[in-house]
This record gives sequence, C-alpha cells and structure tokens, in this order.
Amino acid sequence: MKDKLRSLIVVIIGAIFITMFTVSLQAQTQGEITGLVTDSTDAAIGGATVTVTNKATNAMRKVTTNSEGLYAFPSLPPGEYELRVEQSGFKISRSDNIKLEVQGVARLDVALEVGQVGETVTIDSSPALLNSENATLGTVVENKVVTELPLNGRQYLNLVALTPNANVLAPAAGQAGARQGGERAQQSISAGGQRIFFNYYTLDGVNNMDVNFNTYVALPSIDAIQEFKVQVGVYPAEYGHQSTQVNVLTKSGGNAYHGTLFEFHRNDKFDAKQYQFTSARPKNPFKWNDYGFEIDGPVRIPYLFNGKDKLFFMGNYEALRRRQSVLNTFTVPTAKMFAGDFSEILASTIIYDPNTGLPFAGNIIPTGRLDATSLKLLKYYNSSNVLGTNNFAQTSSQPFDRYSYVMRFDFIESTNSQWMGRYNWGDDTTSTQGLNAAGSKVLTNYKQLAISNTRTFSSNLVNEARFGYTKFFNSLGTLSASVNDVVTEIGIPNQKSGDPITWG
Repeated sequence: MKDKLRSLIVVIIGAIFITMFTVSLQAQTQGEITGLVTDSTDAAIGGATVTVTNKATNAMRKVTTNSEGLYAFPSLPPGEYELRVEQSGFKISRSDNIKLEVQGVARLDVALEVGQVGETVTIDSSPALLNSENATLGTVVENKVVTELPLNGRQYLNLVALTPNANVLAPAAGQAGARQGGERAQQSISAGGQRIFFNYYTLDGVNNMDVNFNTYVALPSIDAIQEFKVQVGVYPAEYGHQSTQVNVLTKSGGNAYHGTLFEFHRNDKFDAKQYQFTSARPKNPFKWNDYGFEIDGPVRIPYLFNGKDKLFFMGNYEALRRRQSVLNTFTVPTAKMFAGDFSEILASTIIYDPNTGLPFAGNIIPTGRLDATSLKLLKYYNSSNVLGTNNFAQTSSQPFDRYSYVMRFDFIESTNSQWMGRYNWGDDTTSTQGLNAAGSKVLTNYKQLAISNTRTFSSNLVNEARFGYTKFFNSLGTLSASVNDVVTEIGIPNQKSGDPITWG
C-alpha cells in the first residue's frame, strides 16, 4: 500500500512539473542571454562565474560556464542588463547596456584577459547583439514607438503594420460584425499573406485569444505596454499555434518611480465644415475624451516596508469616451399613412379590404379598422419629414465607452526565483442608433489573471511556470434591450414582458 501511495505521489508531482513546463512552452515573452567565455588564445574557460543583473530592478542571476565555456540565462524579462564574468587568474569582465527584447536571444561572447581578480575590464557599449540562436522572423515594437507615435484611438495593434510583410487592411471576418460586433470584429491583421484567422495573441506569455473569431481579448493601454513582437514565421518549438504570433509584454516596475498623466481631447468645435456642394454645410457632433494615468516603481510603505530591489508594481487606468452623431436617411410612410390614408400612392398601389376583397375607397383605410395595438407601435417608428424617396432624415447617435485598468507586481524572491503577477479588467460599450429607438448595442467585458515564476535550479536547469485565467463576455443585441419594456408599454393582450411573442 505504501509503495502504491509513493508511486502515486511521484506521478502527481511529475504531472504537475510537466504541466508547468508545458504551460511555459505555450507562449514565450521572455528573452535569453547566452554566449561563450574564452581566454586570449580562444581556449574555452570552464567554471567561470557569470552574473547578469537587471539594471531597473537589480535582480541578479548567476551561472557557471560548462566545460566548453558556454553559459546561458533563459527566461529573462526584457530590459537592460549588465553582464559580469569572473574567474581566478583573470581580470573581471563587465559588459554594460545589454538590451534584451521580447523573445530576443542575445549572444554575447566574452574573452577574459589574464590579470588580477580585482582588476575590471568594462565594455561601455556592447557589441551588436546578433540573434544567431534561431531563425525566427519577426519585428519588435518597443515602448518608445508604442507611446510616442500618433495612434488614432491609442490601440497598439495599429502598429502591427510596422512589421514587414504585415498589414491591417485585410477584410474583416465575414460574420464577426453580425455575431460579435464591436472593435474586435473589425480586426483585420494579415501577416505573410495569411488569413486574419491565423493570428495568435498572447499577453505576458498567457493566452489572450477570443476563440470566436481568433481576435484578442484583453486590450491593455499603450502606457502599460513595455513592447510587443510580431512573428511571421520559422518559430521555435514552443510556438505551436497559428502562423502569426502577436506577443505583448506589459511594463514592470523598477527601483525608480515613473508616472504619466494624460488626456487626449477632440471636439467638433475645432473641425472644419463638411465639404459639400450645397449651402448647408453642417458639422456632425463629435466629442472625444481619452484620459488616464500610469505609475510604476518599488512598493513602499513608510516605516513598515521598503520594496527596493525586491517588490515592484505598475498600475494603469485608461478611459475613452466618444460621443458622435451622424446624419442618416430612411424611407418611411408619410404622416397621412400613419392615419390610414394611402391616397398618395393610389396611382401605383391599391389597398384592398381583406374582408370584402374590394379596394378601399380612395385608398383610405377607415379609422375604425386600424388595430389599437398597431397604433401604439407607431411611436417607435417615424413618419416622413422631407420630400423624396429617402424621406426621413435623422441625426443618429453612436456613443462608445472603453474602460480598462492593469495592475502588475514583480517580486524578486531570490537570485534563483522571480515572480510576476498581473490582473487586468476591461469594459467596452458601443451602440449604433437606427430609426427612432431601433439599433444595436454591444457589451463586452473581460477579466484576466496571469501568474508566472522563473526558478533556477542549477546552471543547466531552469523552469518557467505560468498560469493564466481569462473570463470574456460579449453580447450583441438591440439598442433598447433592458431599457424599454415595449411589451408592457404597448399592453399586448395575454403577453408578459420577457415572454416570446407569437403572431397569428
């Protein structure tokens, strides 16, 4: 019995380890620094101590070179690093300003000089870091580009077009607008000539996919993004999904505090009049407010806790409120027709009495023959207000609200263990008005949680475990849903609000 229990425990532990390892392989946003340590004769130096330090957080990791002089630091968060190599009988080599990008593999070979251990050779500007470790094709869009390039709507996915062989002008999914609606239905990124359904989105290495039409779920503010990478082919083994990878990394805090407070405002008061060949040149009402903040740094509680070199945070909030109206035209009955008088169309259409089969005199339906319930429905319709075929003009509102926040924490447990935790929430509401109270409304809400741990067991064994949870809600319905109780207002006989309506 004890042997069976012991075997079961081993199997469970093994399954957990494999699961953790598998989760980490599903999507990588971390980078790697690797290289070879030699002496002045190009002979490999084994047993040298190699230390890499994150310049923002002072988080350190150490390894020793193997018998062939090779070292590797996998699963490093993107950022700027310092590399230090030490070995008895040689001067210390220090390489500064090593920039590691998302999913980047930086190869940095070091040649040690004979000398005293106390002596240090510093390389102020690192040599060009060539990715010679894999044949991945992709483009990194860094934070400076994301935050400083003009973006209408401040949506980072518009920058995917900066990647060679990629565009955002492909046709949107055919049924996405009718079945899902909103901004996600309008995504049309095509890379390498592939269909837009062949994109795979990750956020901090966890799945960020809406399985309905293979679009994104969470949309972090550009101020919360460190950088992102678009890969268009030749992936390492850990990328087993679609043909195009869009991998986003949120910003982490460091030992220095940084903050941003912003608002972008647009108003029709500043717009030119429409270009029209008529005397009437109106302006469509338009108001746009996009505001929020971002702050990051070490967690500090005065007199209680100082998180320098240990615990860091990043918080971001953004709200977009757009109010605009457009002029729409419809073809509707005239005011006379609302009262049953169809004499205006007598020359082309004759109205017959269903009881006698004879035409109504003058194409006029007697008032007593008009159904009381149908007359009540007319208040949700409109009669013509202009002449012609498109005889009703209406200024239709198209409001849009988008709110989101991101909270991320990074914890340096030790030189062998680093943790990351992120929670973000978003809510979108958009509506398009049709005739009178008709129209459509899209409600979207998401919540996403990500936790990861990078643990170094030895110089040749590193495990990266991730957990991600996403809750996504999307509703496409009518504009008056949950607002107007039409059934009660009209008083349809033998019908309650919420019951299906059947017509005889």
